[in-house]
Amino acid sequence: MSWNAMTYEGKDTVLRVVRDQAAGFFTLAEEPDTWTAQTACPEWEVRDIVGHIVDTTEGYFPAFDAARSRSEIAPAYGLIGMAKRAEEQGRSFRDLPQREMVERLRTDFDKMMGIFDGLTAEDWTGLMVSHFYMGPVPAFFYPAFQLMDYGVHSWDIREGTGREHGLHSDVADLLVPFMFGIWAGTIRVAPDTEPFTIGVRITSGPNAGDSRVSVAPDGMTYEQGDVSDLPAVIEFDPGSFVLTAFGRFNGGTVRGDKALADRFLGMFFRI
Repeated sequence: MSWNAMTYEGKDTVLRVVRDQAAGFFTLAEEPDTWTAQTACPEWEVRDIVGHIVDTTEGYFPAFDAARSRSEIAPAYGLIGMAKRAEEQGRSFRDLPQREMVERLRTDFDKMMGIFDGLTAEDWTGLMVSHFYMGPVPAFFYPAFQLMDYGVHSWDIREGTGREHGLHSDVADLLVPFMFGIWAGTIRVAPDTEPFTIGVRITSGPNAGDSRVSVAPDGMTYEQGDVSDLPAVIEFDPGSFVLTAFGRFNGGTVRGDKALADRFLGMFFRI
């Protein structure tokens, strides 16, 4: 079993976990008493998260069609543009009944998984599909995007409605490699940003390891490597890393220059 969803060997694992997380999400979404309950997303109720995933998933279908036919598609919004658009689109379905929305999402999910099931080894890394926020990315990103939606937003609903809300290890372990890209796309830098490099250590799970993260006026880069020479290292378990990257909280244990680590953790906008 592979826990690297960026390789075809990880396909069965990530699709299994996406299905597991979606099943739990649908159970939460079908509860009549929480449809209008506040979630951990400040602007969204449960119904808005459902609307958001409907909007997002239905945007993936024409993207895959365009990739297969090599057709033109609209330019990407960028992750900064994502925050505003996603918030608005999530709330745009509020007038629709709960049952209709949940069934629509189930239908979308089944169609999406059918597309994923049909991806070949060549497609997994070689089919470039244009994401409306991130631009062209390999097809393997899309199962990860669905895992982010169903896994992290399930956490949001549980957190907002006052129930247990731990992030399952399967979700966290699979998403760890993708979180550096989320950080790179959501960091706020300026021409006068003073460059620095900080270490990030994932302490457990199949994707544990050390990475060097460099920040400069033109953005953030990252690579695996030794961090013993760096002024600060932030240690995360996989779940805390994922939730920190998504801006749900700033977790981690800081070793070394805490002011530098705090500066780094404060440079991102929430998605």
